[in-house]
Amino acid sequence: MDAGAPVSIGGYEERIVETIDGLTIYARDYPPLLPETGLPVICLHGLTRNSRDFEIVAPRIAALGRRVVAADMRGRGKSANDPDPAHYVPAVYAQDVLALMDKLEIAKAVFIGTSMGGLITMVVAALAPDRVAASVLNDVGPKLNAAGLSRIAGYVGHVQPVGSWAEAAEAIKATNGTAFPERADDERFWLAFARRTFRERDDGQLELDYDPHIALAFVDFDEDAPPPDLTPIFAALAQKPMLSVRGALSDLFGDDVVAMMRAQKPELEAVTIEGVGHAPMLDEPEAWDAVLSFLAKVD
Repeated sequence: MDAGAPVSIGGYEERIVETIDGLTIYARDYPPLLPETGLPVICLHGLTRNSRDFEIVAPRIAALGRRVVAADMRGRGKSANDPDPAHYVPAVYAQDVLALMDKLEIAKAVFIGTSMGGLITMVVAALAPDRVAASVLNDVGPKLNAAGLSRIAGYVGHVQPVGSWAEAAEAIKATNGTAFPERADDERFWLAFARRTFRERDDGQLELDYDPHIALAFVDFDEDAPPPDLTPIFAALAQKPMLSVRGALSDLFGDDVVAMMRAQKPELEAVTIEGVGHAPMLDEPEAWDAVLSFLAKVD
């Protein structure tokens, strides 16, 4: 299946492309508000999320005159599940992103990667540095904190169905409430969060919108072992313009890692979003202002 004959829905076109191993990958393709002002932007989501994570910021970026492609990684959203869960790793996701870029005829792009999406961006830059013009790394860097990894390992893969959107909102709040303490009583926020992360099954039940087998990446997780050091992979991406966005309450990405990144890349731009943990939505005023300013400086 190729990327032709896209279906237009609500400001974006739905694209379905085939990966190198034959799986189908879904993406939302937002056309730029003409005239175009710069290279396309590719948005990559976190471990248990999907392209809907960018449903607010993607149209905003498109309105600036940039094409925006927000993909569902394999095993998430409308992309196919992989029959071999061993393929749920950043190296394979990066190959999927490059295949998507080829099919959509995107030679080079600015990348926005949230959490896992940032790790994928690092791998893409290592594999094909000419395809990455610049990057926004959202609450992620070449080193991750064990506390945050332990928390994620404790919930990923636990896809328990619920009977209503109100229950889904409560479930997502239970998992992510500590990351957004100032939104604790904001029912609309949690309902919108649930609609981005749950899907409706044929029987009317709602479940998290990912293949539970992505949790196999954490099967051997040892909270006492040092987290992997991705500094060597980060080196290629560090050659490009970069904005680091960090949630001040993040348990995954510390300010010490931002300092380490700046030591390797002195011109690193960085912003910390107060009152938010892992990971900022990027529509917070401070985050969006930083993204807006950064995009204005890159092709």
